Amino acid sequence: MAQTAEKFLLSRLSRAGFAGLIIIAIASALLGDPLMSAVAAAAAGVVISGRNFHPARKRQPWPTIQRLFFIVTTCLTLSAFLLGPWAMTHWLYAMPLVAFALFRPVIAAGLSLAVGVLVMAGTQWMTGLPDRHQLVSAFLLTLMLSGLLVFLREYKNRQLAPLRRTDELTQAASREYLSADLHKEIQRSEREGTDLSVIMVGLDTHVSDHEPAEDIRSILPRIGRYLHSQIRDFDTYYRVADLQFLIILPGISTGDAGNRADIIRSGLRTLLESHGLNLTVSTGIAGLNIGDDADSLQQSAAHALRRAQQQGGNRTQTYSAWSHTARSTTEHGGPAS
Repeated sequence: MAQTAEKFLLSRLSRAGFAGLIIIAIASALLGDPLMSAVAAAAAGVVISGRNFHPARKRQPWPTIQRLFFIVTTCLTLSAFLLGPWAMTHWLYAMPLVAFALFRPVIAAGLSLAVGVLVMAGTQWMTGLPDRHQLVSAFLLTLMLSGLLVFLREYKNRQLAPLRRTDELTQAASREYLSADLHKEIQRSEREGTDLSVIMVGLDTHVSDHEPAEDIRSILPRIGRYLHSQIRDFDTYYRVADLQFLIILPGISTGDAGNRADIIRSGLRTLLESHGLNLTVSTGIAGLNIGDDADSLQQSAAHALRRAQQQGGNRTQTYSAWSHTARSTTEHGGPAS
């Protein structure tokens, strides 16, 4: 809940900041200050291309576009040492924090140090400004404070990393832990000589493309709770994509996993229908074979799910490592036509 509130607040602040920068850009242009207008417009580009402005912006090419806007903003601000107005140079105080937010720490530190050198060199042209040396000291102090904040952020992330095992929306285990956990289960299965199966669950969005994405996302928390209710205490499930989950079933053969998958599909279909969503569910099943590792087992389940969806969806497909064929069942468990 706290993370959701934080995202909501950052989204509102991003929109307010974007509106403020656009107002500054327009006012500066009307007052005959083109450089200030250009800097404000470039800074607005940094804001609007960020993921806090819109969640879809976290995917490429938006991160690259945001970094380019930041570089343009920094270059335009540095040009104030030559073209004026000198008051614009105070915008550079925010540069280190923004750099550490957009780039990896090593790259951000290099950019900040390079800008620091240019700031100290630029003050040599500011002979008409009596407090020009204070600008250098203030910028260096800002750089040190930014470094301290970044250090505290990285320290906090490392301390909290073991606690971040669940997806915020669905309460499923995070995908980052899937390969390591599955590797441990494979080792246990091989050591004890027991079965191991995985089920890949996916919503058949192609069956009803007119369903709004917002409605589908709103039902994901209930899907997560339903999956949690269908697994044993020592089973685990992971959110591997926006509308896909993977369930690890230690000690379960592929035949029993197929029966469980049909029950899960039927229950999820009922859940979706109760919320007015005309969507079906497909599942792909893969069992542990000799030579399988965590990656190959995931790929086998994904291949089975993809084949089930290509055949029209609303079915369970079991992957065979030897023949690349699969047992396919309809929603009621009979042979697929």
